[in-house]
Amino acid sequence: MSVTQEQVRHIANLARIEMSEEETERLLPELNKILGWVEQLGEVDTDGVEPLTAVIDQQLRFRDDEVTDGDIRDKVLENAPDAQHGFFAVPKVIE
Repeated sequence: MSVTQEQVRHIANLARIEMSEEETERLLPELNKILGWVEQLGEVDTDGVEPLTAVIDQQLRFRDDEVTDGDIRDKVLENAPDAQHGFFAVPKVIE
């Protein structure tokens, strides 16, 4: 499968990317190479291969869900330029 220059311009238009004629000419062989690699991947026999989310086996490290540094609202709000009713106060924005 190969991409034409008209298709490159169409893809750029869909992506809202402004491209000059030189840029589309330069991008055309790169896209064709990428599609060639994808076609090669399609030829690989993957029967019996389990899908992977990562190349290496990773296990999540679990820990207890405990609050270790809580109940310091007043201390945190000391850094706020403006605090009201226990919350950060920000200017109202109306468009």
